[in-house]
Amino acid sequence: MYKQKTLETPVNITKFINSFSDSPQKTEDSFKLIELMSKWSGFEPKMWGPSIIGFGKYHYKYTSGHEGDSSILGFSPRKTAISLYVFMPTKDNGELLKHLGKYKMGKACIYVKKLSDIDLEILEKMCHSTTEYIKVNYQLTQ
Repeated sequence: MYKQKTLETPVNITKFINSFSDSPQKTEDSFKLIELMSKWSGFEPKMWGPSIIGFGKYHYKYTSGHEGDSSILGFSPRKTAISLYVFMPTKDNGELLKHLGKYKMGKACIYVKKLSDIDLEILEKMCHSTTEYIKVNYQLTQ
C-alpha cells in the first residue's frame, strides 16, 4: 500500500525560510509569495513535508485507488529555483503559461529563478484557475 510522503507539518514557516533560503532575493520572494498566495487562496500557509509551503488542502483519489491529501497551491524556495505548485492542466492555465514570463515547466511544478522574471498578474490568474479546478473536481478538507 502506498504511504504518502509529503504531509502537512507544524514546522514554523518563518524559521524554515530563514534557514533554508540561500539568498536574500529568494528570502524576499518567499515572503512575497506567502503574502500573495494567502490573499489569492484565502488560506493561511502551512508546511508540507520538509520544504513545501502550501495553502489550503484537498483530498484526491485516483482510479488506481491511490489517494491522499495535498495543498491547493504551494511553493518551495529550492536552491536552483523557486518551485511553484500552482498548475492544473486547464485550458485557461495552458493559455496563461504563454504570458507568464521566464520559467521552466516540470512534471508537477513551474520553476522560476526569481519573481521579477514572471508576470504576477498572470500568476494570480493561474492560482485562481487552479483553485477553482480543485474546488470543482476534488473534496476540500480544510
